[in-house]
Amino acid sequence: MTDPIETTNQPTRDALVNATPKKKLIETSLPLEAINAEASREKSIRHGHPSTLHLYWARRPLAAARAVLFAQLVDDPASRPEEFPTVEEQDAERARLHRLLEQLVIWENSNDETLLSQARAEIRKSNGGQLPAVLDPFAGGGAIPLEAQRLGLEAHASDLNPLAVLINKALIEIPPLFTDREPTYPGAAQTRITWARAEGLAEDIQRYGAWMREEAIRRIGGLYPPVVSPDGVEHTVIAWIWARTVKSPNPANPVEVPLVRSWWLNKKKGKEAWIEASVANGEVRYEVRHDADGPVGNDDGTVAGGHGRAVGDGTVIPNSYIRAEAQAQRLGAHLMAIVAEGNRSRLYFSGDELHEAAAVVDRPFDVPNQEVPTRNHDVDRMPMYGMPTWADAFTNRQLVALTTLSDLVGEVRQRVFADAIDNGIAAGDRLEDGGEDAAAYADAVATYLALAVGRQTDRLSSLASWQSQGEKVRNVFGRQAIPMVWDYAEVNPFSDSSGGFAGNVEWVAKAVAHTPASPPAEVIQADAAARTYEGLAISTDPPYYDNIGYSDLSDYFYVWLRRSLLQIQSKTVSTMLTPKAEELVANPYRHNGKAGAEAFFVDGFNSVFARIRREANPDIPLTVYYAYKQQDTRDAGTSSTGWHTLLGGLIDAGWEITATWPMRSERGGRLISVGTNALASSIVLACRPRREDAPSTTRRALSAALRAELPQALRTLIQGSIAAVDLDQAAIGPGIAVFSRYSRVREADGTDMSVRDALELINATLDEVVDELSDSDPDSRFAAKWYRQFGWGTEVSGTAITMAQSAGTSLGALERGGIFEAKGGRARLLSPTVLEDEWDVASDERVSVWEATVRLAAVMARDGVDKVAQLLPAVQTRVSLDAVKQMSLWLFREAEKKRDTKDAILFNGLVSAWGDVNEQARMHAGVPRAVQQAFDFDEDGD
Repeated sequence: MTDPIETTNQPTRDALVNATPKKKLIETSLPLEAINAEASREKSIRHGHPSTLHLYWARRPLAAARAVLFAQLVDDPASRPEEFPTVEEQDAERARLHRLLEQLVIWENSNDETLLSQARAEIRKSNGGQLPAVLDPFAGGGAIPLEAQRLGLEAHASDLNPLAVLINKALIEIPPLFTDREPTYPGAAQTRITWARAEGLAEDIQRYGAWMREEAIRRIGGLYPPVVSPDGVEHTVIAWIWARTVKSPNPANPVEVPLVRSWWLNKKKGKEAWIEASVANGEVRYEVRHDADGPVGNDDGTVAGGHGRAVGDGTVIPNSYIRAEAQAQRLGAHLMAIVAEGNRSRLYFSGDELHEAAAVVDRPFDVPNQEVPTRNHDVDRMPMYGMPTWADAFTNRQLVALTTLSDLVGEVRQRVFADAIDNGIAAGDRLEDGGEDAAAYADAVATYLALAVGRQTDRLSSLASWQSQGEKVRNVFGRQAIPMVWDYAEVNPFSDSSGGFAGNVEWVAKAVAHTPASPPAEVIQADAAARTYEGLAISTDPPYYDNIGYSDLSDYFYVWLRRSLLQIQSKTVSTMLTPKAEELVANPYRHNGKAGAEAFFVDGFNSVFARIRREANPDIPLTVYYAYKQQDTRDAGTSSTGWHTLLGGLIDAGWEITATWPMRSERGGRLISVGTNALASSIVLACRPRREDAPSTTRRALSAALRAELPQALRTLIQGSIAAVDLDQAAIGPGIAVFSRYSRVREADGTDMSVRDALELINATLDEVVDELSDSDPDSRFAAKWYRQFGWGTEVSGTAITMAQSAGTSLGALERGGIFEAKGGRARLLSPTVLEDEWDVASDERVSVWEATVRLAAVMARDGVDKVAQLLPAVQTRVSLDAVKQMSLWLFREAEKKRDTKDAILFNGLVSAWGDVNEQARMHAGVPRAVQQAFDFDEDGD
């Protein structure tokens, strides 16, 4: 059973603006590493994951969305002093909430009703016994509203893009209507005793999808003949490998030659397969070879950098020539190879006339002939290379298959309706009219099968390619654009392997089966600037300035979904193409150049978030996601145009930014090059309406405020589970919170401080504060100064003596402390490789924070978490563990500045694993949590 939906009452607007609402958990601390680890792991989870329902771009990980919503709605313990009067009690309660969150974000727990009930109880406790209603006005792929629904909240989703609307309806609006209902397909209900959540609906999607496939095979299966091996055995074809061709510009040898990216079909050792091309009698012939040597002279393909090379005589074929021939519709296609199903393997055969002839069919008349934009670089490769309409992305045989499957969506809808009536279900209203009976259910099943056809277009296309590494078809959207593909893989939609329709139906059905058993939600198509936000809590993932042209990309799928669903989801697919003019992206070709595009985006963004500020639930902070285009350097926080636009827009719209959290969905916290760290793939901001009477201030006063507030905020961040690589970005939150609480900040010349300048000031202050936090004992103070200047290199002993005296220590003390060495007039800090040996902490004469940090980081790199955990109880008796973590962060930052990747990885590793180290150290200490006194590890990192 799910909890009943309750929504908060909307307080009067005048009372809100200057009220001081309770601070939420997201504004104070998060178990960031646990969240990021699960968000990264989601990329390897496929079956049942909602992202497999249908492709959409820049989806947020469900773990991140669930965690952000929970932390956005639950009070931080410090805001409830009547319950948690002391800092110790607040820390303990915060740690308990962190542990709940760490369980909540695990994929396998996503439908654990016991755990979800606990989460709902916490949300109710922080919201007057009610569950707030949540809206994402830029719903996109639906992660945020889906996770709001999973938490039992009243979920609202809207988007201007009809593809996004369909996906959200399929995720959160349709499944709750048919919760716990038996399947309709004849005989299916008797195969199980119970049907929980949307499992019955998922079963019908599978069964009616199988009927669609068999009916399509009956009608057009002859277009997809099997291949016969030399021993006379028939094999189902997985894909036909084709090459686009162009007539060689050499007038002395005008052969129609292939444009091929790679001749390889399979590079696995012992199973090599590749295509050999040769010219005979003015024609190119193709033969599949299996020897391990591969193409002669490692000649891998005929296209590189857009330019071609003719097989046979090596004539260079300029890209301009290829484009001209393509636009004149003079490109051809040669069948080079056939991939077939073997016994748990792929089989490769040379093409033949029978299979080449099978692909020669007439183009259907009712295909999507809408034009592809010519001025959007995400999609303009199609018209650039002779494919001016969306239908041109497909061969004639592919168009026949897709139109057949699309037509069958309408037929299967009638079949589902008839079966439901036979099962005694009333006809009722259509789904779009609010129905829940036979007509609505038939519409629902048809909608999902139309999405399966939409999925099919991502692989059944002449823009899909063959991957020799994984021996499978690479889908069109390997990235957020449509690239040109020269040698393409035409999948067999009726095979059981890569790209077949049965597989697409299965992906859709499994995603539906995993949707939560939650109350109905609302999904509408709406412009975010025009819709209402009254009384709603807002969590959203808005467009990222100029990063992705969602609408133009969406048309690739939308034209087919519209064809399938025009009589079923008529309100959602009413337009010929997705709306363009109102789309909130900085698109120069739509808005009279770069300046016009920027003005359009900024004005639209500010309008939306100003309206949210006026209307949304004021007791709950707004949360906003921002995604970087790519993994940037540490300077990304001060150099990214999109980042500045987002921050500036929110501040100009009257928001105070109270926290920023790096959410990483890439696997691991690795460094990608010297001095360059892999930043979080997105940043989550928590925002509050700025007070109407907010004062102005000066640069000097802002600097003083930063110096006063950042130290405690950093201590709280450091106490939490946060990787060193993420600290700079997380620290922007408390810094930009200080800046954004003022109505304006005046520079010395009287002008207003920009967001860019504010970020530079925050980063400079952060450097100072981290230096102070790492300033502990004299030996460590000396070592930090030495490392900053000389690293692990040697210098004259005289310099060391002077620096030691200024730090309050001596060379003798440093040597006794085991961190320094002075011989023959030269001196050096002992590096981690020197200090990684066995360490008897108890008998060590002199232990500094520096020594403990460097030794523990070295042991972590060599022996892992368990060995460090064994040492920690003894280290705890000699130095502060908080100081060790702070020193690790300082060392990471210094290593980054030095562009020393090895050291940066070393110290980030210790910080990132701090929570695991603490947990295992408790076990090694042998002291039960409930009675632990002296051994008091920080619990925020658990």
